[in-house]
Amino acid sequence: MDGGRIRRYLWLDMTPREIRMRRRLALLGTLALAGGPARAQEPVTVFAAASLTDALRALAAEWQSRGRPAPRLSFAASSALARQIEQGAPADLFMSADEAWADYLQQRNLLADGTRSSPLGNSLVLVAPASAARPVALTRETNLASLLGPGGRIATGDPAHVPVGRYAQAALTWMGQWDAIAPRLARADNVRSALLLVERGEAPYGIVYATDAAAGSGVRIVGTFPAESHPPVTYPFALTRRAEGNAEARALLAFLTGPEAAPAWQRFGFSLAR
Repeated sequence: MDGGRIRRYLWLDMTPREIRMRRRLALLGTLALAGGPARAQEPVTVFAAASLTDALRALAAEWQSRGRPAPRLSFAASSALARQIEQGAPADLFMSADEAWADYLQQRNLLADGTRSSPLGNSLVLVAPASAARPVALTRETNLASLLGPGGRIATGDPAHVPVGRYAQAALTWMGQWDAIAPRLARADNVRSALLLVERGEAPYGIVYATDAAAGSGVRIVGTFPAESHPPVTYPFALTRRAEGNAEARALLAFLTGPEAAPAWQRFGFSLAR
């Protein structure tokens, strides 16, 4: 007896309920192999500036507590994350520490149209180890080079590509100190790395964001740069082009930029856009 006739006899021996069950199992197997509806949705991947680390982790936990899938979080300098997205990294949300790197991706058509906004702000501060913290008036008359002593350096992000370093360069230029300080910068890959150099006592001063200074252990804010000394510190958020049709990514972005997340951002020291 050939295989087809055997299969027909097997089906004839089954009850209607058994036939329905076999058809259902066959359909599920086909969907699984094809990657159809039986496959669970992948978590949303978020690429975020290092200065957002603590607040975003808290908000991701709150999002998960609401029964939503836990997002995958990746933190680094905005420049490094933007270049990874340009090279095809599978990010769904991009959260930058300055407008320039969001512009970089938008000019390359890598951000989803109509999803970009800048809901947060921050302050630029000078920090020192807590054991040696003395207030510093940051004005055009301040001589930071003299405060460093013969071998001291100021830790901050590398101005060539890290947003906090760019803000620092603008502020030091406004003070008339850039030429004297530039050769004495300890150029870090991101703001958290710069903060760590001060915490370890490897640099007597650092230029970081106020939120990072508040999160750091063993450092103190000794001065705040005037708002007019540098461009406003803002955080643009957007969906990437690959996530345009991702409903879960859109929902997460709406949550992070909406009123429900605002108290958490403020608790971690960020200002809200007006």
